[in-house]
Amino acid sequence: MLTIVTNSIKGTATFDESYRYRYRLTRSWLTEGQNLRQVTFIMLNPSEADAEKDDPTIRACSQFAQRWEYTQLNIVNLFAYRTSQPSILKHINDPIGPENNRYLHEASATADAVILAWGNWGSLLNRHQDVLDLLAIHHHKFYCLARNQSGQPRHPLYIKRTTRPTPWQQNS
Repeated sequence: MLTIVTNSIKGTATFDESYRYRYRLTRSWLTEGQNLRQVTFIMLNPSEADAEKDDPTIRACSQFAQRWEYTQLNIVNLFAYRTSQPSILKHINDPIGPENNRYLHEASATADAVILAWGNWGSLLNRHQDVLDLLAIHHHKFYCLARNQSGQPRHPLYIKRTTRPTPWQQNS
């Protein structure tokens, strides 16, 4: 795992040896005297962000987390395969990644809140339901920012930063 500290924000990223899969990304701005409050976002798949470089989605999630007064942001994904084009996932032999379920569980177990935010492609391979089942023990922590027309939790990039999370209801 690579850990880099810049401008009082500590960033980490966990990749497989080939860097094809990113399992977890964190940003922490915890300062002395603060209590650790973690929020985990579960999104679709990672793109280019790493321990020191943010992309627009990571910046958006960081803004939400800080606005809600969390001191650490955890990012995990339904699919760990790195691509900026989600349509490619359906052509990849293993888009989930061999270690992904473990990181999904760990990031959800340690979080105070889990924001579901994978957008339209979450139903690929029925992965959204597999992950909801995998993490059912943590369902009381599940929130979303909004839903898309198909009922999936919306991706955070195009949601107003003043939006507050609402409890996730599976069949609403």
